[in-house]
Amino acid sequence: MNIFSKIINGEIPSYKITEDLNHLAFLDINPLQKGHVLVIPKESVDYILDLKKDSYNQLWSFANKVAKAMDKVIDCKRIGISVVGLEVPHVHIHLIPINKVSDMSFDKERLIMSDKDFRDICKLIKSAI
Repeated sequence: MNIFSKIINGEIPSYKITEDLNHLAFLDINPLQKGHVLVIPKESVDYILDLKKDSYNQLWSFANKVAKAMDKVIDCKRIGISVVGLEVPHVHIHLIPINKVSDMSFDKERLIMSDKDFRDICKLIKSAI
């Protein structure tokens, strides 16, 4: 069982933004930018291109809803979107507030945020959904 499955099952705490029957959005605990969100299907599939067509489309629709909420409340030029899929063997979409392309570099050092910082940004995004 991977870490995302444990988050889905409530075995590991997370800063949950929103969820529905098939998807979950939560803050990345090793963010590139403040407000970096991960969007995942609850079904454990490793590679995004292995999702069934309906599941694939529903995941992107769910991610779109979350990204639009983020865009309303986070001061940034865009919500960058990335699917890398190497960190955890479970499909995940990164939604990252950006002002320049380098804000999305996975080679850069990750932010260190306090529990209060995570709770505050989580509450802010939730308020826009």
